[in-house]
Amino acid sequence: MRASQFHIATTKETPADAEIISHQLMLRAGLIRRLASGLYSWMPLGLRVVRKVEHIVREEMNRAGALECLLPAVQPAELWQESGRWEKYGPELLRLHDRHDREFCVGPTHEEVITDIARKELRSYKQLPINLYQIQTKFRDEIRPRFGVMRSREFIMKDAYSFHIDGASLSQTFDDMHTAYCAVFDRIGLDYRPVDADSGSIGGAKSTEFHVLANSGEDGLATSTVSDYAANVEKAAVVCTTTRADATAEQTVIDTPGVHTIDELCKATGANASQCAKTLLVNGVGMNTQEDGSAVDGPKVVALVIRGDHELNDIKAEKHPLVQSPLTFADAKSIRDVANCDAGSIGPIGLSIPVIADQDAANMSDFVVGANENNKHITGVNWARDLPDPEVADLRNAIEGDPSPDGQGNLTIVRGVEVGHIFELGTTYSEALKASVPDESGKNQTLHMGCYGIGITRVVAAAIEQNHDNNGIQWTRSIAPFEVVIVPINAAKSDAVKAASEKLYQELQEQGFDVLLDDRPLRPGVMFADMELIGIPHRVVVSDKLLPDNKLEYRNRRAEESEVIDYADVVARINT
Repeated sequence: MRASQFHIATTKETPADAEIISHQLMLRAGLIRRLASGLYSWMPLGLRVVRKVEHIVREEMNRAGALECLLPAVQPAELWQESGRWEKYGPELLRLHDRHDREFCVGPTHEEVITDIARKELRSYKQLPINLYQIQTKFRDEIRPRFGVMRSREFIMKDAYSFHIDGASLSQTFDDMHTAYCAVFDRIGLDYRPVDADSGSIGGAKSTEFHVLANSGEDGLATSTVSDYAANVEKAAVVCTTTRADATAEQTVIDTPGVHTIDELCKATGANASQCAKTLLVNGVGMNTQEDGSAVDGPKVVALVIRGDHELNDIKAEKHPLVQSPLTFADAKSIRDVANCDAGSIGPIGLSIPVIADQDAANMSDFVVGANENNKHITGVNWARDLPDPEVADLRNAIEGDPSPDGQGNLTIVRGVEVGHIFELGTTYSEALKASVPDESGKNQTLHMGCYGIGITRVVAAAIEQNHDNNGIQWTRSIAPFEVVIVPINAAKSDAVKAASEKLYQELQEQGFDVLLDDRPLRPGVMFADMELIGIPHRVVVSDKLLPDNKLEYRNRRAEESEVIDYADVVARINT
């Protein structure tokens, strides 16, 4: 490709609304352009990267035995109502009506559609297992799109769905997809971690996320300092090592005017955050209603108690059978009805609702709690003496230094960008949509199902987050928009430079390289700056200064200095 025939639209200024480095560099390098909130146009340069990521994903999916298909982006509401997700998915689901006033949605995912295909197409266990995938645009109406394509409303995704006669077959394909995903991210050249994860709104039991390590990552990952254990912080089990000491202090009510937070409480009492207990009131299962409108039997409000220096893990909490899912904090009226105070003064003493304490909170002694009276707290509180022993559960996020759940080493917390997620769905969707096939004995068996996603456009942003410097992007060769750029110096004034550049351009193309010849009539410094910003891995400079000795100037994008090489060695140098 000749730069004079290609659209290169770099900018020097960093856009004011671009918060993270990938968003900044993608705009500055001309990879994307913003259309509206969470909507981006992929420009020719950026699309070349997207297509290369797609190519790698497609090759590894095909190698793993998956079959490519293409499903409609717009889906009928009836399928989502049949699965129960039409309301459950929430406002991220973009709903619309056609001219006949029939309800549809723009697909954020395709479990319902693919399961509908399975129940219509699959007639025998002999057709199983089967794994179908597509690479397609999705839409999720994010409440606050941010970070460019990292969390946009419209994005390109590879989603695959497998069907099986039993759980053993599903587990085998799950493992095959794990291997295929590792191959994808290895080929792209990313530093990533597969981690145990929660299944979220997709549902199912077992799931693994794939995270590219980056400081800008939204997810906290808990990894062992010794073993291969890794899990999303929301999933990582906490191994409790604390024990409850004997009570030594008397219970005392103290005035705490204007104190509403743990930090304020520590300043007012001189206690450490680890000596304070946070009591959080959340909606219980009794706030739910059944399909016929009747109330679900169970508490309307539940108290969760955690240590002041710990954070509540919403995912763990909402999995408790007494807690409403999704987790919702009680409103001000419910708090006053239950605790006779406002949110900043709640404590577990005297509550007539279920009290569930995190493991570490349950082992506290002589601790500080709210007095259930505005502007008052109680010090010297002890379980069993001052209030009943609570029900105990793992309710908090894992933190740096916690013991690893596998018993090997301690946990360290790193940041990650989720780029892939694989699930063992089991029969969640096949039961709802009645997808089954006869087994060997002729008995109908509900299909077991897995799903496997990779965020194609998110991979592009994550790769930049992990590979950049002060001058711009540093693409890995496998997904760079061009592998090599040839920069002729003063080609308009030197027939020798022009001829040598054209000759090298043809030779590298014949060798199979993806080459850009920067034949724009610009100063060398401008061309160099553009190519560093764009991030092309290899740069070869042709100049009158070196040509008489049959030499070229070569620089790897990640190297600090250029080097002079023989013309004959350029291919070998690029391949090093």
